[in-house]
Amino acid sequence: MNIEELRDYCLHLKGAVEDFPFDEVTIVMKVQGKMFALIPLDADELSIALKCDPAKAVSLREQYESVKPGYHLNKKHWNTVYLGNDLPRSVLFEMIDESYSLVVSGLPRKSRTQLENS
Repeated sequence: MNIEELRDYCLHLKGAVEDFPFDEVTIVMKVQGKMFALIPLDADELSIALKCDPAKAVSLREQYESVKPGYHLNKKHWNTVYLGNDLPRSVLFEMIDESYSLVVSGLPRKSRTQLENS
């Protein structure tokens, strides 16, 4: 997996956009203005930070060496996933989808309706 594949997968989600609100080397994927993924471009190892259900976050960290608590994020709700190790692509894509879904489910009803109708 490379950065382009990762970026393209995130952007295929309905209403997803990329932003650089922090600096020029961290892609922030958002839906309706809320972050669901962060991808540092300047790291030695390709990684992505994703929102996750707290219980599932712990389980994934126990199951996969490449899943760590979110770096510079709320470690209860975010994981940092290092790519190219023991995590199957299908699991990574499920984690991205879940992060997106968690953010969408937390949006106000009006925002969710706008997203559904776009």
